Amino acid sequence: MRLSTLRHACRNLPTPSVHQPRTGVRVFGLAKRSLPLGHSNNSQLLLRAACSISGTTSAEKAPKLGKQTDGPGYENTIRENVQRTKEKMVALQRGHPALKPTLAIIQADEDDRLLEINKKMAGKIGLNITQICLPRECTEDEIIEEVLKLNEDPRVHGVYLHLPPASLTSRVLNTLRPEKDVDGVSDLNVGRLVRGDMSQGFTPPLANAVMELLARHDTPMEGRTVLVVGGEGPLGVALQCLMQRGGMVVLNSRRSSEGLQKQMMQANAVVLLAAGHMDVPPTWLRPGTAVIHCGSALMTDHGREMSGVGPLTAALRMRNVVQSSSRWAQGQQYRPWTLRSLKLQPLSPVPSDIEISRAQTPKPVDQLAQEIGLLQEETEAYGRTKAKVRLSLLDRLREQPDGKYVLVAGITPTPLGEGKSTVVIGLVQALSAHLKLNSFACLRQPSQGPTFGVKGGAAGGGYAQVIPMEEFNLHLTGDIHAITAANNLVAAAIDARMLHEATQTDKALYSRLVPSVNGVRRFSPIQIARLCRLGISEIDPRALTPQEVSSFVRLDLDPAKVTWQRVVDTNDRFLRKITVGQASTEKGHVRETQFDIAVASEIMAILALADGLGDMKTRLGRMVVGSSRSGQPITAEDLGVSGALAVLMKDAIKPTLMQTLEGSPVFVHAGPFANIAHGNSSVLADKLALKLVGEDGFVVTEAGFGADIGMEKFFNIKCRASGLRPNVVVLVATVRALKMHGGGPNVSAGSPLPREYIDEVRDWRERTLLGLKQSSTTILLSVVMTDTQAEIDLVCQMAKESGAADAVPCHHWARGGRGSVDLAQAVKQASSQPSHFQFLYSQETPIVEKIRMIAQKVYGADDIELSPEAQAKIDYYNQQGYGKLPICMAKTHLSLSHLPEKKGTPTGFTLPIRDIRASIGAGFIYPLVGTMSTMPGLPTRPCFYDIDLDPVTEEITGLF
Repeated sequence: MRLSTLRHACRNLPTPSVHQPRTGVRVFGLAKRSLPLGHSNNSQLLLRAACSISGTTSAEKAPKLGKQTDGPGYENTIRENVQRTKEKMVALQRGHPALKPTLAIIQADEDDRLLEINKKMAGKIGLNITQICLPRECTEDEIIEEVLKLNEDPRVHGVYLHLPPASLTSRVLNTLRPEKDVDGVSDLNVGRLVRGDMSQGFTPPLANAVMELLARHDTPMEGRTVLVVGGEGPLGVALQCLMQRGGMVVLNSRRSSEGLQKQMMQANAVVLLAAGHMDVPPTWLRPGTAVIHCGSALMTDHGREMSGVGPLTAALRMRNVVQSSSRWAQGQQYRPWTLRSLKLQPLSPVPSDIEISRAQTPKPVDQLAQEIGLLQEETEAYGRTKAKVRLSLLDRLREQPDGKYVLVAGITPTPLGEGKSTVVIGLVQALSAHLKLNSFACLRQPSQGPTFGVKGGAAGGGYAQVIPMEEFNLHLTGDIHAITAANNLVAAAIDARMLHEATQTDKALYSRLVPSVNGVRRFSPIQIARLCRLGISEIDPRALTPQEVSSFVRLDLDPAKVTWQRVVDTNDRFLRKITVGQASTEKGHVRETQFDIAVASEIMAILALADGLGDMKTRLGRMVVGSSRSGQPITAEDLGVSGALAVLMKDAIKPTLMQTLEGSPVFVHAGPFANIAHGNSSVLADKLALKLVGEDGFVVTEAGFGADIGMEKFFNIKCRASGLRPNVVVLVATVRALKMHGGGPNVSAGSPLPREYIDEVRDWRERTLLGLKQSSTTILLSVVMTDTQAEIDLVCQMAKESGAADAVPCHHWARGGRGSVDLAQAVKQASSQPSHFQFLYSQETPIVEKIRMIAQKVYGADDIELSPEAQAKIDYYNQQGYGKLPICMAKTHLSLSHLPEKKGTPTGFTLPIRDIRASIGAGFIYPLVGTMSTMPGLPTRPCFYDIDLDPVTEEITGLF
């Protein structure tokens, strides 16, 4: 019979299995055999008899080996060990009430006598015991399969391999995690014992039992000779090591040794590790010799079962399980950082970004994870330099206070960008590497559209960037691909559903949506949820009325009111309007639709705002994809696709851990555009980082584009969703942007900068204080090589006059963290001041008033102008109960107004709202201002002209 068949039969018995641990769990095997006795290769060996032969006057009076002579002293030893372990258990559960330590026993037959001994001892202490029975002829791989499951089960704190010697191969023993190896048989635990470092290891319980029995001897054993018969293997090594540390002289012998009699006559104590039923003539022993026979605890003598020191060994095993549980609980606590910074040697002139990235050797990501206090099981490596971090970290550090929360925003930028990402990285490098404060950067994942279009890479720049930059900019861990797949699955489901409803009767639809499988028809859980929303309580498919069947199968989506678009992560202007359904197989169901850039998908916004897997799944289910002909919203859950979306996104929800050039940690997660979405990295990345840095640490995150877009959405959308409040806001200003908004000529990507941006010009001072008037705690000036000292001084003076707490020049691009130390000091100082954060508007404020408040108070508009279509949408959203959602304005990032060419601080304009859409799953309503497009196009000369791959070295060139 195959192992899988045995296990299936075993686990279908009316008793719980190892994966449902609780006291007294038994899982019976189907193969029966007797265990070999007296082997020496693991701690399955239990003391058969404990004979303290002291005070005898002749060898004839010594009892024959194998006689059970346990007395009150032996029982007291067990009782004392049980009591001490129980006290430790009580103290452990006082601090961790939900913790229930569990020992798992893997054995290769169904003999339960060993289980009963361990179960009895576990019951006295308050532990769980669970047993996995494998067939007698189980293979090495089958044992390892079970061991690996137990390694990953957080409920199991100890594993005991009660297996034949032949099954206890080095591969099996060393597959078992050392921290769960409570019998101390793995190479690592034996090595720790030999080295004398038991802070993380375990001593074999049987070895400890032998030592306790030797300690009961009337004569102290220090300086005496102990003969160990059959001391090969881990147990023998451990026992010899303990004896030598106790000052004993250890002799080793095999059972068949010719000189065994002579060695026994020399010994003050004899320990028979592999003696089986061996009987030793009394004449071989000196009077007063202590003899400990370590055969099986389940051997019989004249038909009478004898346990010997089995109970003592079991008690000591339970002590190890409690110790393992205590170490596990201690390991769940917050771990202080041991961050090792990487050295920088900045060059002048500053090389290209990719040259700088390749000149630095990043730390292995598992090393970085360990340095910042992550547990091994909390990371999933994607290669050598990046890893996903599991959300279980939030549960582990639930009680840990958050660190300081810093937002980096910017003034309205030029088309070239003003370096917010580089500021985030430079600031974190300064805090971590130079001020020695725990610090974490949280950044968005770049879209492939800008990477191959206009902007190029987005890993930062100069000596303030995330490495390796190629991996940061290209694919990363596949989150955007997962979003694309999930988004387009919804689109496919919409068109398929409309086609099938249009071409089938209610009966045909019902029979296909609820098919008969093996003669039984059942609703799936997601279909039952739809029945509940329809007010249908019946869950038997045969019991629905024709009207109920029709309501269930017909979504009746109006093709003209489908709001869901397909996406692709490439700038492709020719997908802004397309026609689908032109193949003859689609039976004339043609409609116009469009593609958006992938990062504009509502699923991307959900990823950034969700606070856990359950929240993400709920949000995905309530995404509105269109309206029925009767005007009712149709959701992804109505389509039956929400569960599949959660499956596609289950890995994407975990933030990706990377590092800066100076070895500081970075979370890269989510990447919504700020001009067509909320433009902030994920809530989850921020929450994880705030726990990891500790109460005195700093988490620095970035809001996309200008403060009028990214920062406003950070405050009114992200902070509402997360419940977090920033301690400091850093507003990035550049001389280049101030000059442009002060009347300088236009700047375009790929073209040389006009002379006005290179030469010193001061006549822009009185014409703009753009951005510097916006309330913030700290303003920094991101310095580039063309800036003069007079210009730098002027901007800092203007910032302070505008109310900033401080204004400092920043040289992170050319010098790395060292160039941002002044900024780091200013942020640290500002973080100690009280924060006076407040939302711009209340959730109860009507939709129109929310839009008007943003337009007037943030953009400086006189008023707003709603198109008839926008007003109709507002009326519909109010009718559907969406009026309390926050607003996510979709507008150009190049001006405070809706017109990109309007620089500076324009006034006297009316903000036109041409359309309004709703992202119900993400939880916001987004007005479209002016001619805002959700699909960028490629320029005449895109960045991909410069990007290439060396086929020999596989090095990428021209990425940035």
